[in-house]
Parts: sequence; structure tokens; C-alpha cells
Amino acid sequence: MQVQLDNEQAQVAFGETLGNVLQGRGRIYLEGDLGAGKTTLTRGVLRAYGYLGAVKSPTYTLVEPYELAGQRLYHLDLYRLSDPEELEFIGGRDILADDALCLVEWPSRGEGWLPTPDIRLQLSVEEPGRRAQLSAGSDFGERVLSTLGDRLAGYPQPGGVFQWS
Repeated sequence: MQVQLDNEQAQVAFGETLGNVLQGRGRIYLEGDLGAGKTTLTRGVLRAYGYLGAVKSPTYTLVEPYELAGQRLYHLDLYRLSDPEELEFIGGRDILADDALCLVEWPSRGEGWLPTPDIRLQLSVEEPGRRAQLSAGSDFGERVLSTLGDRLAGYPQPGGVFQWS
């Protein structure tokens, strides 16, 4: 599935739609260059659970935990990870449990240690906005993408904010 996101507002709205479909669980791996919008999209996902505060990438802390709407959510940024085994020392097994929602930026830095994602989401800059390419890595991921496609088909598209295929 591919989604064209015309601006930051569209990225946040798309993230919120994705967050609603995920229903508080899943492993989402966010890939893309610096500035592609991984944290912006994460802000939208967190909004789906009622979080209205600022969202910053946990580049230095590696993980930012949230307890929202009775759900455990984790935002990880592995950019500064020097060895995938470091995930063991920060409680990675508990963080990546099946009953939590984990959004992982720079998952390639945890390769070999991280489990297979439910959804891999690649963001690329395509002026004036971003393109999100999503692929499923599990049965749960397939169901999420199917539901997401249904939701996007009925989404009002003022000015073409979302365009998907």
C-alpha cells in the first residue's frame, strides 16, 4: 500500500488513522532518511490514544514509554544504537511484547535482534510532501492494512491530502 501525504497535517492525520486501526498493539518499523517524518507520523499515532503533548524522537534515551487509554505504547529510536544486543539491556523483550504498540525508528540498527514487524512503513520525501509505503510482515499486519485501506477509501480528501494505492 502506498499513501501520498501532501503536508505535515496529512502525516499526523494518517498516523492517527493508523493508530485507530492498530487498536493499541503491534510492531511498526518506521524507515526513512533523516527528516522524512517518522516522528511526525508517530505523533499522529499517539494522538489516536489521546496524547496531545509534544512528541520528540527519543534519539538519546532510545525509548519513550507512554501509558495511554489503558494501552502501553513505546516509541523507540535506534539511530544511536551501537549494537543490537543493547536492546536486551533496555528491556527490549518486555517493550516488544505482543500486548503493546511499538513504533521503532531506524529498525535496521536492531537487525538480527528485533522480531519481524507487523508493518514496515517506509517514508520518503516527495515534494511537496511525503510518500508512505506500507507492507505487512504478519497476519495481524495484513488485517491492519486491509482495514486501513477500507478506512482511507472513505476518508474525505480535501485538496487530495491522502492519495493511496
